[in-house]
Amino acid sequence: MTSSTLSRGAATGALLSLAIGSFGIGMTEFVVMGLLPDIARDLLPTVWAADSDVAIAHSGWLISLYALGVVVGAPTIAGAVAKYPRHRVMLVLAGALTFFTALTFFAPTFETVAVSRLLAGLPHGAFFGIGALVASDVLGPGKRAQGVAFVLTGLTVANVVGVPLGTFLGQQFGWRIAFLLVAVIFAAATVMIAVFVPPHAGDAGRTLRAELRVFRVPQVWFALGIGAIGFGGFFAAYSYVAPVVTEVAGSPAWAVPIVLVVMGLGMTTGNLVGGRLADRDLRRTLVGGLAGLVVVQVALALTAGWIVSLGLFVFAIGFASAVLGPTIQTRLMDVAGDNQSIAAALNHSALNIGNATGAFLGGVVISAGLGFVAPIWTGALLAALGLAIAVMSLRAERAQALVG
Repeated sequence: MTSSTLSRGAATGALLSLAIGSFGIGMTEFVVMGLLPDIARDLLPTVWAADSDVAIAHSGWLISLYALGVVVGAPTIAGAVAKYPRHRVMLVLAGALTFFTALTFFAPTFETVAVSRLLAGLPHGAFFGIGALVASDVLGPGKRAQGVAFVLTGLTVANVVGVPLGTFLGQQFGWRIAFLLVAVIFAAATVMIAVFVPPHAGDAGRTLRAELRVFRVPQVWFALGIGAIGFGGFFAAYSYVAPVVTEVAGSPAWAVPIVLVVMGLGMTTGNLVGGRLADRDLRRTLVGGLAGLVVVQVALALTAGWIVSLGLFVFAIGFASAVLGPTIQTRLMDVAGDNQSIAAALNHSALNIGNATGAFLGGVVISAGLGFVAPIWTGALLAALGLAIAVMSLRAERAQALVG
């Protein structure tokens, strides 16, 4: 399959199928954030009765475990399946996402829910990584970042519609109902991929050992560091947005889904803008996105007590973080050479190291008694470190070009 052999309608159907799977991933990854108090109250009743803040912080480990699944699964699965037809791989990955998300709905205890979240994270990175390669091929040369952004659109739209809806339903009917809804969405994506994604050959000569050579490229490590540390800044703030709304801004619980919609709108807008900006000037978009993320998180930390300013800066954080999504993905594909399958997936390993790190550090500062604004300051610091890594990466690249 190439961009020249697909009709416009067929290409749209293929991209839409992948975007629906991306929508499901966005829901399963982010809906936990808005339901942390509900999950903590249900699964950790003893801890909740003693100290609700500690129970919420412990429930944040579910976010970290999902992220750990992504970190482990992305390179191993993507590298191992690089030689197989990509449309078949996508079908299997979507089926796995359906099954493991359904396990979360049925799991009876905190421990079993934790295991189900780890397993649900395993196919995540490979789905996005291989899906990004398919989408890039569909749109053709010169629009690679826009192809990546199209697949990621499902994830960002999930933050506008799916996550707030899942949060509202979870608050009204129990947090498990949100994961049942996600499992249904993944099942629909599986069917659509089977119907609409045409044959797409893998690389028969690729092996996991060959793909792992990507780790010999220094710029790959820089790109992974940008995602793992810089994006950790976003997740430190996002993971605890529900208690910031209710405890810091003093708003009722029903305001949490509204704030999540606002952040989702920022992410959707930023993703679409980021894809176009990255195709024009990837380096400036990378540096500008990270710098912007630092600034808006500092602004949020200073004004989180007012719900209007909280909504404004939450939108800005969503925008800046989503600009970075297709930008970092494309950067990693650019520097990876022939190792495209594993490179595309490794981006999601890096982002979910950031997810795990941000959620964990946010929980640490909350448990230390520093309050619910502390994770936002932690996020600003992580984003600043990511910016420093990006600057070092670009300087090293320019120095190498002069030597070469």
